[in-house]
Amino acid sequence: MTTALITHPACLRHDMGPHHPECPNRLHAVLDVLEAEEFALLLRETAPEATVEQLTRVHPPKYVEALLAIRPALGEQVALDGDTSMGEGSAEAALRAAGAGIHAVDAVMEGRVRSAFAAVRPPGHHAEPNRPMGFCLFSNAAVAALHARVHWGLKRVAVVDFDVHHGNGTQAMFESDPGLFYASSHQSPCYPGTGQVWEQGVANNIVNVPLKPGDGSVAFRAAWERTILPALTAFAPELLIISAGFDAHRDDPLAQLRVETADFAWLTDRLVALADTHCGGRVVSMLEGGYDLNALAASARVHVRSLMRV
Repeated sequence: MTTALITHPACLRHDMGPHHPECPNRLHAVLDVLEAEEFALLLRETAPEATVEQLTRVHPPKYVEALLAIRPALGEQVALDGDTSMGEGSAEAALRAAGAGIHAVDAVMEGRVRSAFAAVRPPGHHAEPNRPMGFCLFSNAAVAALHARVHWGLKRVAVVDFDVHHGNGTQAMFESDPGLFYASSHQSPCYPGTGQVWEQGVANNIVNVPLKPGDGSVAFRAAWERTILPALTAFAPELLIISAGFDAHRDDPLAQLRVETADFAWLTDRLVALADTHCGGRVVSMLEGGYDLNALAASARVHVRSLMRV
């Protein structure tokens, strides 16, 4: 079995205005690098739109309705907070981004592929149940996890997050549910200011490892080797979902960690091996952050190669 690449052109039409770091060129950079011959075996599939029913497993109906009703004119944006806005194509892009995670879950659960990478935007891990924030509209990974539970009957679903920013939205949706596991390495202090070690959830199902500005490969690998991977192993997930943000890279402009491209390959290899042991190799990865285009492309390349077990 191979790896699926799931995306949609609508994700390129989400526009938060000129000079915004979360721009369409991010996705162009990822998709361009995945056109190389080494990725010829990727199964390329189109992301469907998530349904309102699928979204409201995570977000209240009034939130979903209000967000989808925002349809600015072409070339205009509606600000949702100081960092997050919607343009003419944003509502469809958000539906496709969430739908990509659902489609990825179905692909791995059906056994058509062992892993899937959802190359989508907007990202999702900052979106809280009632609030868009941090460039995020819907909580894509949480929507995928709840779909896995409801549609496939899974009892234990894990989301692990190596974005440089803590996934406050995913944590908010998981912390009171012992059947859901969330773990994150992230810079602290840094936006959004959450993700302290004492935030542990109702059943130690939340694991946070804050890293200091300037920390690099040694601290990053230690966070996973000593803390997160053992906790994930103890949880023994039936499905592993990765919030794959590449903005911990040393070249990224939005934070100050010093992670190298090779560290993302190392970690993905470890996560794939863990999934092979505990959940039949089933891994869904969803693009989150990463704002230096060259670093993003290089990191996505090694991440997907590892998902393909190359």
